[in-house]
Amino acid sequence: MKKYLPKLVQNDKWLEPYSGVISDRMILAERKERELTGGKSLADFATGHLFFGLHRTHSGWVIREWAPNATHIYLVGTFNDWQESADYSFSHLDHGVWELHLATDQLAHGDLYALNIHWAVNHGKRIPAWATRVVQDENTHMFNAQVWAPANAYEWKTPDFQRADEQPLIYEGHVGMAGEEERVHTYNEFCEQMLPRIKANGYNVIQLMAIPEHPYYGSFGYHVSSFFAASSRFGTPEELKQLIDEAHGMGIAVIMDLVHSHAVKNEVEGLGNYDGTRYQFFHEGGKGVHPAWDSYCFNYDKNEVLHFLLSNISYWLNEYKFDGFRFDGVTSMLYFNHGLEIAFSNYDDYFNANVDHEAVTYFKLANKLMKEINPGSLSIAEDMSGMPGLATAIEDGGLGFDFRMAMGVPDFWIKMIKEKSDDEWEVGDIFYQLTSKRMDEQVVSYAESHDQALVGDKTIIFRLIDKEMYFSMRKDQPNLIVERGIALHKMIRLATASCAGGAYLNFMGNEFGHPEWIDFPREGNNWSYSHARRIWSISEDQDLKFHWLYDFDKEMIQLINQNKILSIPSVDKVLENKPDKVLAYHRGLFLFVFNFNPTQSFTDYGIPLGAGKYQIVLNSDSGRFGGHDRVDEEISYYTMPSKGMDSQHYLKLYLPARTALVLKKVDIPKAK
Repeated sequence: MKKYLPKLVQNDKWLEPYSGVISDRMILAERKERELTGGKSLADFATGHLFFGLHRTHSGWVIREWAPNATHIYLVGTFNDWQESADYSFSHLDHGVWELHLATDQLAHGDLYALNIHWAVNHGKRIPAWATRVVQDENTHMFNAQVWAPANAYEWKTPDFQRADEQPLIYEGHVGMAGEEERVHTYNEFCEQMLPRIKANGYNVIQLMAIPEHPYYGSFGYHVSSFFAASSRFGTPEELKQLIDEAHGMGIAVIMDLVHSHAVKNEVEGLGNYDGTRYQFFHEGGKGVHPAWDSYCFNYDKNEVLHFLLSNISYWLNEYKFDGFRFDGVTSMLYFNHGLEIAFSNYDDYFNANVDHEAVTYFKLANKLMKEINPGSLSIAEDMSGMPGLATAIEDGGLGFDFRMAMGVPDFWIKMIKEKSDDEWEVGDIFYQLTSKRMDEQVVSYAESHDQALVGDKTIIFRLIDKEMYFSMRKDQPNLIVERGIALHKMIRLATASCAGGAYLNFMGNEFGHPEWIDFPREGNNWSYSHARRIWSISEDQDLKFHWLYDFDKEMIQLINQNKILSIPSVDKVLENKPDKVLAYHRGLFLFVFNFNPTQSFTDYGIPLGAGKYQIVLNSDSGRFGGHDRVDEEISYYTMPSKGMDSQHYLKLYLPARTALVLKKVDIPKAK
């Protein structure tokens, strides 16, 4: 009898020694799904948010929480002067569930509330784990849940929005720092100011950071406390819904960063020691603590925890109509040592005892659930390990993500810029690094995300230009360092985007070379907001050079979007000339030609092609983008046959130093 091999293994013979492990992972996930659902759908199972938490009913209110170690629970708040009373005492049901029914007049929209949870030896104030609205007092800085039941529910303008079947061009954004003023900005401001800009620039997906509530603004939203509450520091739930609704009306999908990799240690406003035990949600001992992030790690084998996390996915997809998630910290979840200090240099690293099969099962369930709720939803894994099958279908032996982040690409660019002089850049290495991926997986390629802009690091433009950013960015200030930086910034982004393995991402502001770094208010900077914002005015100032980069990015993204370039799977190398530093490759009808040579321009440079006619559709040397207008964009370019070789043609181009050209093959009119 022939041994069954999952399609993942069939596509990669080097995985055959691990076929048993891959099959076992499939069996474990199927077994856990049956255990959870009893044969029903995952979508029916992941509805905890409809049962737990506070809900208004026909006869009043009901609130339920899961706290198996609790002995008593009281609801306290502004309605009872924060005092425990019998009227607000929960009843204990089965399986650690507690429940309280209240009359209509015992709670009102806007009331603040919390739980006083008692256990055998102590008690403590807790924000309910399933709370959907949490606010912070401006004076005391204390967090409390808030009754949120407006008289009129939000009415969706585009309730049936479906993401278009197109490759994602992702605009990564943070609501609070999206404006120019030194303060926290709002959902409404993002809706009014950012959505039109993103639409005009050609991006079709917005990835929002820091949406679930987090106590510390400077955590960038990665230390989550309330998993079902949209951060109130940016506005109300209705305002977030309006943001998503308006984006949908523009044809733009909205996904969010989902942090299920860990949770903040806070006990009052988080899940730490929620019912007097850490093991309620998290592992005990060292397994439950992330050594690098100072946070707690979920127990993915516990059914109640899976119910909590899977319901969280369902909640954001259904209640807010998000179109998917970028799962944060996937590497940390997949490996018992969180992927720290591992090179991941061979396949053994992905299939040994260091892999947490409980986390693997969770991802399979999470991705299957997403497709049950919304078949067009986007699921992206932030993983630096490169585990085979991560972005492969579950039925083929994979974990079911649609994409994984190509985290090696920005690292490659940083290494090139930092460690090699311009004349050491190898075009063959550039092409390999930008196109290297598993054939059965799609990736989100990017030159830089928010990670490369955080305090202590540098953006690409700052690495290229450095202190000259402060002195020489006016157009009447010629500067060779700035000229080099602008030229390479355009080429790096075009090469990354045009070679992208299915999707492309940009962090807001990086498209125009936003100066300096991101730094949130903290004690170390005297709680300043000066670096927690985006200075859009410099990108629009026609006297400054930033708008050249901004305009180039806009035309680049629109070209890719309108011509569906990333939907063409094959990126075919045409020419790699190491001494000249010239690289050329085809993607469909489009020819991309890069001259990375820092000093030498080439006249009548021959690109070997078949017979054809080409038209320039994007030129990084255009004066509109800060170039020198050395290339004639108006004429058509015809290939010419090589002497004695009718089948081999060459496209003769003028290639200025540090210039990229995009040409489109066009039909040659037939003679009548």
